[in-house]
Amino acid sequence: MIDTERLSIVEAVESEIAAIIDIESHKDNRNFLWIGTYEEHKAEIEDINHLLLVFKCKNNHVIVGYALIRLDFKSEIFELRRIAISDKGKGYGKEAMLALLKYAFKEKNMNRFWLDVYPDNIIGIKLYEGLGMHCDGVLRQNYKSERGYLDQIIYSMLKSEYFLIFGLAQLREPRARGTIPKAKKQD
Repeated sequence: MIDTERLSIVEAVESEIAAIIDIESHKDNRNFLWIGTYEEHKAEIEDINHLLLVFKCKNNHVIVGYALIRLDFKSEIFELRRIAISDKGKGYGKEAMLALLKYAFKEKNMNRFWLDVYPDNIIGIKLYEGLGMHCDGVLRQNYKSERGYLDQIIYSMLKSEYFLIFGLAQLREPRARGTIPKAKKQD
């Protein structure tokens, strides 16, 4: 479905649900995302408005992460509901995020890509900001967990921003307001 340098990102199948739950339950991930049940993940696989994706290493086909996406085709919104990596510190998260952004805007022709993140997920926040995502705001004490009431920070990127940031000329929309075209080199 989506290929990167090191990853094959493909739709999950029912036999991979246990691996997804293991990634969600991992001590380095469980405080930062909702842990779904087998039944919830099975329903996501079957729902045309959701994509449950697994990230497999190309060299050994081992699952090293996953993402859950909700698609709003009417409003052209790509919501990254969950993303988690099991094999940390190797750049798989950034590689997967770049691929998902490209897929959302170039393949699915979505207008907006968004996600939420807890304020203590410093690694995630640095990644999203490093990719040029916009911080839209904070939903204060929006989720109650065993850790207490948690804020959720909203990050997003618009299609026009994606094409400006990544320098791709395929966008046929006017330049976003407030941006200055780069000066051409003079000989």
